[in-house]
This record gives sequence, structure tokens and C-alpha cells, in this order.
Amino acid sequence: MTTLTQVPLASLLDRLFDEADATSPAAIPAVAELSSEERSRLMRSKTDYRAFYAHLKDLPLAVSRETGVLLYMLARGGRAQTIVEFGTSFGISTLHLAAALRDNGGGRLITTEFEPSKVKRARENLVAGGVAGLVEIREGDALQTLAVDLPEHIDLLLLDGAKALYPEILHLLESRLRPGAYIVADNADYSPEYLAYVRAPANGYLSTPFGDDVELSMRSR
Repeated sequence: MTTLTQVPLASLLDRLFDEADATSPAAIPAVAELSSEERSRLMRSKTDYRAFYAHLKDLPLAVSRETGVLLYMLARGGRAQTIVEFGTSFGISTLHLAAALRDNGGGRLITTEFEPSKVKRARENLVAGGVAGLVEIREGDALQTLAVDLPEHIDLLLLDGAKALYPEILHLLESRLRPGAYIVADNADYSPEYLAYVRAPANGYLSTPFGDDVELSMRSR
């Protein structure tokens, strides 16, 4: 048995995933009115993303169930002690990572979210899951919140915030990624710049698509 498969976390995740499955951005008028081309443009924009994601503040924007298990396995198998997450949302991915830290004997998970209502929801879920003591949520722009007070070495990085900022967040943290550290980028197809960078061996990564919506990379130096 693991923290991930035991009460209270297992039942909490089941409920959160069911709620996520029942919601859709198309249910929000401001989003439903956008063409697929305009929605894709906003997802890729480095300037308009805040307004776009503000419309999605009531949606969990969760990783898939499979990606959640992958995150737990990578953190657990890699004996991660320090993890950084870009994009907390309601904390579903955060719960998986915190569960791995607990089963590894402890550690520190730093996660960041700019939407205050989502920070509140995430804190509630972390308390309900019994893992709040392992997680520090930093509220605000990740380019600022992740620029200070970081661990010397990072064992795992999850990118699941504004897709256009993936390159900037990676560069911000890159010097702290230990050799062998994993980087998981959800929906990385919306950031061609990021994919080009991590797929170029000269930049110090091994990288491959994983499943339908994840880019899995490893720091190789």
C-alpha cells in the first residue's frame, strides 16, 4: 500500500478526478465563443495568457489520471526530496507528488499559482489529503515566486501552468536541476519553443513524448 492508494488520499483523488471529468472549458461562455484557432493562439501567447486563464479559474485543469500516477512513480522511484511545480490549480498533481514525498520519507514541494481562488481550493485539498505539511504554495507570478528561496538541487520539475512560459520557467530553474532530474511538461505541444529546446541533445536533456499530452525529459548533465 502507498499513500496514493490509501484513505484519505485515494478517495479524495477519485472525487476530484470525477469532478474534473464533469467540467469543460466549453461550458464557460467567454471560452466557448472562441474559435479553436484563437484558443490555440491564447494558449501559446506570452502576453495574453493571464486573461485567458482568468476565465478558467473555476476549472480544475487537471492532469490525467495516468499522468498523476506517472508523477508519483517518477518521484517515488527517483527518491525525490525536492520538487517544484509550475501551475497548482486545484492541487490534483500536487497531491500525487506530495504522496510520493511522504512515501520517500519526507521532503519539500514548492508549487506556484497566480489565481487566488485556486490557491484556496488547493490548500483545502492538501489538508483533506493529509499532505499539506509537505507543500509550500506560492501565490503570484511564477517568474517572480520561483526566482527566490529555492533548494540547492531539484529532483523533479512539473510544468503545468501557462504553456507559453515553459521555456522561461525551465531556464529559471535549470541550474538547480540535478543530473538525472525529471521534467514533466503537460500539454507541451502548445510550446514549440520548449520542445525544441529539450529535444536538442546539446542543451543537456534526453526527451521524449509520453502518452498523448506529456513531454518527459531528463537532465543528462
